[in-house]
This record gives sequence, C-alpha cells and structure tokens, in this order.
Amino acid sequence: MQIPVLIERVARNGYRASSAEPFKVSAKGATREEALAKLRAKIDGRLERGTEIVGLEVGLSPHPWMEFAGMFKDDPWIPDWKRSVEEYRRKVDEDPDAL
Repeated sequence: MQIPVLIERVARNGYRASSAEPFKVSAKGATREEALAKLRAKIDGRLERGTEIVGLEVGLSPHPWMEFAGMFKDDPWIPDWKRSVEEYRRKVDEDPDAL
C-alpha cells in the first residue's frame, strides 16, 4: 500500500515525515531517509498490533421525491394537459392583463 507522506525540513533538527489519514502519524530524523524509516516503523507497528484499514460502503439516502418521478409517464391525459398549459402560457405571454 502506498500513502502520501509530507516531508518537511525542521530548523536545526533535520526532517519530519508526516502521513495523513488513515494513520496520521509523524516521525523526525536527522535525514529524509531516517525520518521516513521511523515513520514506516510506526505505521508497521500499528498494523502489527492489529490495526486494520477497511473500506466501508455507504449509500446516500434517495431523494424523498424520487419515488414520484415518472408517475404520469403513461397517463393518457398528460399530453392534453401539457397542450393546455402551453396554450395558457402563450396567452399570458401575448397579453398578461387579458386573464
């Protein structure tokens, strides 16, 4: 497994290597290599003690109105209703004060 590691130069103290989640640990060393080796040892130690990394699938709750989507798709009245709405809108667009 590969994890991203941030290596920083620490003033007069060498280097610090830090990992992000899931381990979130850091280690210091006189050199980059030493800092990385210490970080690796810390992570290996945690894994040897039984620490596990597992994936967890989570589902998003469905949109509350999604069950109603398409409920009128086969309704024979819908085309007539759509035409009526279009006609009404056209009349309103032509003369908003007429209605």
